[in-house]
Amino acid sequence: MIKEGSKVAIDYTLTVDGKVADTSKGRSPLEYVQGAGHIITGLEKALLGLKPGDKKSVDVPAKEAYGEVNPDAKRKVPRSAIQNIENIKVGDVVGASNGEHSFRAVVSQVTPEEVELDFNHPLAGKDLHFDVEIISVK
Repeated sequence: MIKEGSKVAIDYTLTVDGKVADTSKGRSPLEYVQGAGHIITGLEKALLGLKPGDKKSVDVPAKEAYGEVNPDAKRKVPRSAIQNIENIKVGDVVGASNGEHSFRAVVSQVTPEEVELDFNHPLAGKDLHFDVEIISVK
């Protein structure tokens, strides 16, 4: 049975806005430690107490998943700060680093002078639906 500190393996399918966004099908099960913050809070809470072979559908609200969209997580940068700017379009994911940290952002706006980058997680503000099967609990 899943409890704090359990090493758990699950098969899952994540659906967002009615479309499959991620799945472990065709790959190894996802492994995590219960209570260690390896998976989103809402899913972790829903799996507590389950045992191998159990299947569960779980709806996780945005606030217990990747959080609500933070408008302060958007930054405008000069076009000159972006490599291959002539090919950039809204929705593209760009990566960068500031020496110590690397990060990814989604291009949310492109103007002749600047590019707006959204540093929110791509699933921020989204309610998530998981279909999960517990593979093992140790």
